[in-house]
Amino acid sequence: MQKISVPTPEGTYPILVGGGLLAQVGTLVTTLCSGAKVCALITNPRVGGLHTAPVAESLRAAGFEPRVIEIPEGETFKTLDTVRTIYDQLIDAQLDRRSIIFALGGGVVGDMAGFAAATFLRGVPFVQVPTTLLAMVDASIGGKVAVDHPRGKNLIGAFKPPRAVIVDPETLTTLPEPELRAGMAEVVKHAVIGDVELFDLLEHGDRRSVIGDWLARAIQVKVDIVARDPYERGERAKLNLGHTFGHALEKLSNYEMRHGDAVAIGLVGAARLAARRNVCDAALATRIENLLRTIGQPTRVPREMSADAIFRAMQTDKKRVGAQLRFILPRALGDVVIVGDVTREEVVSAVEGLLG
Repeated sequence: MQKISVPTPEGTYPILVGGGLLAQVGTLVTTLCSGAKVCALITNPRVGGLHTAPVAESLRAAGFEPRVIEIPEGETFKTLDTVRTIYDQLIDAQLDRRSIIFALGGGVVGDMAGFAAATFLRGVPFVQVPTTLLAMVDASIGGKVAVDHPRGKNLIGAFKPPRAVIVDPETLTTLPEPELRAGMAEVVKHAVIGDVELFDLLEHGDRRSVIGDWLARAIQVKVDIVARDPYERGERAKLNLGHTFGHALEKLSNYEMRHGDAVAIGLVGAARLAARRNVCDAALATRIENLLRTIGQPTRVPREMSADAIFRAMQTDKKRVGAQLRFILPRALGDVVIVGDVTREEVVSAVEGLLG
């Protein structure tokens, strides 16, 4: 088992990475935090059918009384209405302020369980148990939790560090191939932001040996940045590389496009925009695009989405400052910059070059 410590203003929490950890959740949590025995295990039907049993069994063996709460699967259900149903079930289960909420699933489950934990009884402890690659390397780390609003993604949220993140790579063997590929987009993103050797490894190594070299490396990139900027007041915005484009694509698809797929296209858009502005060499944009294509990720904007519609969708992006959009652009591998003076014409031109 590997342990990565994440410092926060409230203290430090561990990310534990190792095969077979789902069956040890109860023991691990008992040593990490004390709380009321009644706890909530929030998941969705698909993940629950695969992974609830060993987690619930380990919690019972450790003396907990888990209450399983299933929520609908998919980004379209990441809303306040769904969170309201979670509140009802937490009240019915008689959780108190010491009770622990467990998020078992991908980024959507983690976001909603974390948002519920941040707001129920003005805050209860929660533990992330991510089961997708995207959640393991990105969504479960850093304590940002949120739900979507009809006018934009993740507009309603809070900062809520988990008590722990428990990563069992064996869950990836049950992940559909498209979901695994989508998660790889965030791994590539982290390599571009802060790990040149990781990028080289992804280009030339075995991308499927997730228990080996690159899973912990991808996690460490985000941990290092979050530790320096826990509330996204500066450097942490770099983790949004590809997301200004990506969130707009998700919104226009009514969230039917996978987050990782949207980020992959967004990475290409950001790299091409950087090359167009002479922020980076054109060869870097090509290298990023080629890696994503080799992994099997989309690198083109769907033809039904116009450049003007994408720019309009960006106007509700939560990363903007006033009326000014912020883009994260690569200068070189391991070096990205935050830019706030990108014009509408530049965005439209970059998107038009990516139309499928």
